[in-house]
Amino acid sequence: MEATTVAKTGTEGKVWGGGDEKPLKASYGKLMMWFFITSDALTFSGFLAAYGFTRFKFINEWPIADEVFNHFPFLHGVDAPMYYVALMTFILIFSSVTMVLAVDAGHHMKKNKVITYMALTILGGIVFLGSQAWEWSNFISGEYGAVETRSGKILQFADADGKRVSIEDFTTVSPKDRTTHESRKGIWYKSEPTYNPISIDDVKSGFAANPDLRVRTMQLTEEGEKTLLSREESLLTLNDSGIGVIQGANLSQNEYGAPLFGGFFFFITGFHGFHVFSGVLILIIIFFNVLIGTYEKRGSYEMVEKVGLYWHFVDLVWVFVFTFFYLV
Repeated sequence: MEATTVAKTGTEGKVWGGGDEKPLKASYGKLMMWFFITSDALTFSGFLAAYGFTRFKFINEWPIADEVFNHFPFLHGVDAPMYYVALMTFILIFSSVTMVLAVDAGHHMKKNKVITYMALTILGGIVFLGSQAWEWSNFISGEYGAVETRSGKILQFADADGKRVSIEDFTTVSPKDRTTHESRKGIWYKSEPTYNPISIDDVKSGFAANPDLRVRTMQLTEEGEKTLLSREESLLTLNDSGIGVIQGANLSQNEYGAPLFGGFFFFITGFHGFHVFSGVLILIIIFFNVLIGTYEKRGSYEMVEKVGLYWHFVDLVWVFVFTFFYLV
C-alpha cells in the first residue's frame, strides 16, 4: 500500500506571534484593529437592522426628519431642515481627510505635518461631539409640543394651511396649586423629573378659542405628509381622545411621533458618539506621543495608521446612521 504524500506549507510547528512573517503583510496590531472593526461593524449592523424593522412596523407614526432636525445655532425660528446635520457630517468626513494626510505624513516621517493634521482631526471630532450634544438638547426640549391620546398616538397642531403651531402659542396656563412630586413626599420610590404647567384642559380650551387651528395626526397621506383634520374632526378627536401634554422627546414619549424613534435615536447616535469620544481620547494620546518624538525614535508611525483605521470606521458608520435617521 502506497504512503500518502502530504504537501508541506512551510509553517509546520510554527506559531505566528507578530514576528517577521506577517499574514497579508500586516503587523499583529493592525490585524487586531481590523478584527475589532469587523466585530464593531456587526454590532452597528444589528442596531440599524432593528431600527429598520421597527420603522417599517410603525411607518405611519414615524417622525418626518425634516420636521425634527430643522434647527440651526443662532437662527431661532428659522426653518433649516437638515442643514446643521449636513454640516456635522461634513465636519466629521473632513476630519477623516485630515487623518489620511496625517498617516501619509507619518509614512514620510514628517513629524510637523503629522502634528498639524492630527490636531485638525482632533478639533473636528470635538466640534462634532459638541454639535451632537446641541442637537440632543433641541430634540429633548422640543419645539411645538403635542397631545397624547388614550391609545398612545400623537396629535399635533397646525393652522389651516398645515403649518405647525406651538401649544404655547394658543394656550394660557390656568392657576393650579401643583408642585413637582419628589420621592421624599408620598410614594418614596417615585418622582417626576419635571412638571409641565400646561394641562390637557388648558390645551382643549385654547384650541376651542382659536377657530383657525387644526389637529394633525401621524397618519401619512398619499403625498407622504401627515393627515390634517377638518375643524370639526379636530375638536371631536381632541376632546374625546386627548389625555396628556407632551413637550420634547425622551425614551418613553416623543412629541414628533412614535416613542420608539426617540429610544433608537438616543441609543444609536449615543453609541456612535461614544465611539467618537473614545477616538478623540485615543487621538490625543497618540498626538502627545508624536509631540515628544516617540514614533521618531521607533522609526515608524504605525500607531498613527492604526488609530486612523479606527477613525475612518467611525466616520463610515456615521454615513450609515445619517442615511437611516435623516435621509430615508
